[in-house]
Formats: sequence, structure tokens, C-alpha cells
Amino acid sequence: MNSCSDRETLDLQPYNNINEDLAFSTAGNVDLSIMGVYNAAQNGIYKTSPDASNTPRGYVFGAAYVEQNDMRGEDMVNTATFYQLTYTATYDGGSLNNVHYWMNAYGLINKANIAIEGLKKAGGSAVITGAVRDNYLGEMYFLRALAHLELLKHFSRPYNFTSGATHPGVPYRVTAITSPSTIDEALKVGRGTVAETYSKILADLDMAETLTVSNSARVGNIKITRATKEAAIALKVRAYLNMRDWSKVLTEGAKLNSVYSLTSSPSQPFTNNYNNSESIFSIENSANTNPGTNAGLASIYNNRSLVCISPIIWRNSRWLADDKRREETTMVRTASSGVKFVNKYKDVTNLSDGSPIMRYAEVLLSMAEANARLGHTPEAIDLLNKVRNRSLANPVAQQYTAVSFPDTTSLVDAIITERRIEFLGEGMRWGDIHRLLYDDLVPTPGIPAKMTNAMPTGASFTLGTPYTGPLGVAMIPKTDFRILWPLPNEEVVNNPTLAAQQNPGW
Repeated sequence: MNSCSDRETLDLQPYNNINEDLAFSTAGNVDLSIMGVYNAAQNGIYKTSPDASNTPRGYVFGAAYVEQNDMRGEDMVNTATFYQLTYTATYDGGSLNNVHYWMNAYGLINKANIAIEGLKKAGGSAVITGAVRDNYLGEMYFLRALAHLELLKHFSRPYNFTSGATHPGVPYRVTAITSPSTIDEALKVGRGTVAETYSKILADLDMAETLTVSNSARVGNIKITRATKEAAIALKVRAYLNMRDWSKVLTEGAKLNSVYSLTSSPSQPFTNNYNNSESIFSIENSANTNPGTNAGLASIYNNRSLVCISPIIWRNSRWLADDKRREETTMVRTASSGVKFVNKYKDVTNLSDGSPIMRYAEVLLSMAEANARLGHTPEAIDLLNKVRNRSLANPVAQQYTAVSFPDTTSLVDAIITERRIEFLGEGMRWGDIHRLLYDDLVPTPGIPAKMTNAMPTGASFTLGTPYTGPLGVAMIPKTDFRILWPLPNEEVVNNPTLAAQQNPGW
């Protein structure tokens, strides 16, 4: 099976330069091993052929997370060929971007599992203290849950596709694969149901919440780039939102209200992206360790202009013309042609901008949506305004009020639109498209129609009316098999269990 047979993906150890038997023999080696798991989350590998060398490409939660999830939606335009297969849904079981998403996600999961087993041995032999062991274990449970949750977005239908979420999920791997015998055992693990997958994700996150230290106990930048108790809670909010368990969204989200706060301006999480009051969890990049020119966020979105903002969202009537999220230099870069680009990622030299995975703004908007769906309209509007108002030129006059929404549907629609604006260029759009495919209030019809895979004209960004120009990429209905990525060819060839569980149509 592809995710376990490739020696360089598996490594049989969490950190490439330490023998597996020694990786957890000293406190220093344990720390290096944990860093190796985070490195797997940040960079992964990318190969253009079996004989090619490993190339960092930001898989699975570095730059690739943002880019792939943006390219599946309609609010960003792929201007060249770099993510064309994802953007136009012309991928197949051998498409490298999709294959490496699966490969690196399970590579990360396996390294987390190796670390979990090693940490239990190290803690038991007094190599590290019990408190250190527990915190590291919590971090590994968090990363394992994060990877499985991400895979569900691309390879499985949303939670409410069937009653009880009995449709296929993804294989949930909890055992370290370090030898031929463990590979044989792993080959027997099938996809399970979506409900079962979510149950295991939440169990891991409960463990992470219990074991990891609180955000307040972290020092400096590390509180954002390492999993904490609060990061586990925020990921539970996202999971429960996907599951449509609105009450649990509110219960979990309330735990974070005394820990985080929105920054005073929408640009601060990106001008100071490793130390601010809003970012909950980000993947660290630096001059010495980044996904390279072909994947760095500032490279793709900014310097090389390979991804631009779509006029579809730029001209959305809910995005006011004087909104601060349109500001030049801080949030937006306008090319000489008039085309608009996200300017959230600014370090075009060292590609050191963090990959934003979770911000407090997401938690607040998730709680706003949950309140709206439960009929708590005043609370929903208040939370929506908390996020939106900081970007308004005149909040007193421009904020939403009860008369802004004639019914619950219009309120939920405004919240979803606010998510599109607030998280533009952060890889959040596909998650909302996916979870809302079969929604009762604001269903997405499928993969939305998009602008042509090419550089738009500057004139198409003229404000005043919604964009009604040509859409060169047709909408793909939610019933179409291309809504899901296929399990990679190499995986189904080498894994008899998954060969019988390929997504329909592939």
C-alpha cells in the first residue's frame, strides 16, 4: 500500500537521522523525534517519478493544505497550470497533487503512531518525565486526528450524506507500521464508516485536550506552532460543525472565549503571524525549512501570481467596498493590470509565513452558525458582528441587525459568506462546500462554477455589481463522482482491502 510501502514516506522512524531504536532513548532524541512528526505535517515529500528525489511541497498542512483547498473552490482563481487538475476537477488516481495528499497524510499519521508507541516506552523507562510524555502524547493525538479529519474532506462524502453517516470514511490508523508484519496487519484495515471515523477523531482530540498543556503555559511563538489543549478544542469545534452537532459546537467553543481574542484589525494575524491573540494553530515555515518556491504561500499567492482572488467573491454584495479586508499592501495586492491578489503572505524571500490552520475567528463564526441553526438569532448576529465589525469602516452604521435577515436561511447564508471573505486565501473554502453539499438551508450544488483557469482581466474586478461574466469551468453536481478524489492507484493496486473500497466512479 502506497502510504506504507514507500520507505521514504514511512522512514520507519519519526526523525530521519536517528535510528528507530535510539529515537526514544534520550530526552534530546525524543524531542528531535517529535520535531520530525511536525516536519512531516509541514513539508512531506513530492516526487514527479518513482526515481525522482524527494522535494518539499508543503504537504499536508503546509502550503499544500491552503492551495489545494482553495483550488477546489470558486473564490480563488488558478491563473496558470500549477493546480489546474485540482481547479478543473480533471484529476484521476495518478494525479500527483492528490496522490501526495493521501501519501503524506498517512505518512504523518504513521510517524505520529511511531511517536506514540515510543513515548509510552520512554515515559515508562524514565527517559522523560510523565508530564513531558503526556504533553507530547497529546500533541501526537492531535496531529493524528487533524490528518484523518483532512482526509475525510477529500475522499469521503459529508457526514449527513446518509442517515447515521454509514457511508465509507477513511482508514483510521492507530498502530505504528515499522516492519513487514505490521504492514500486513495494516493492509487489513478498511475504511470503516464516516461515523466511526469521526468517533475516533473525537476520541483522539479528547485525549489531546486532556494531555496537552494549555495555551497559557506555552512561551512565545511556540503556543501557535505546537498543539495545545485549546488547539484540540478548536479542532473539535470544526469536527462538530461538520457533524452538524450544533450544541456541541457551542459547548466546545465556549471553552476558548477566555483564552483568545480577535486582533484589532483583520491584518494583524498575518503581519505578526506567529505571535498574536487570535491564531490558535499554524504550521511554522522559515528560511531553513519551507516548502520551496513551487509551494511557498508567499511565492504562489504573491510573488509569482499563480493564484488570484476571484471576481466572484471580490464583487459579492455582502463584501462592502470600504471593508478593511480590501486594503492594499496589508491584505490585497493589485497588479498593474488591475487583478487582485491575496497579500496575507508577505515574505517572498524566505517563505517564512506560517500556514494558518485555525484562528479564533473561525470558532466565533462556527458558533454564530450553530446559534442561528438552533434559533438563537440575537446570539448568532452578535457573534457574526464580532468578526465582521473590526473590518468595517463605520461599524455602528454598517453592522448587521435583526432587520438585516428576514429568516434563518438568510442569516446562515450571511455567516457562510462571511467565512468566505474572512478566510480568503487560507484554504477554508472547500471544507464549507463539502459539509454543505446536503444542507437543509444553504446547500452547495456541488463544486461551484468558476472562472476560466487563466489570469482574469482587470476590468472583471470592478465593484458595483455582482460578477455575472463568463465562467469557464462548469459546476460539477454534488451527485457527480468527481466530488471525491479517488484513492490513489498505487494504493488500490497494493492494498486488496482498499481495492474493494474505491470511491464509486473511479
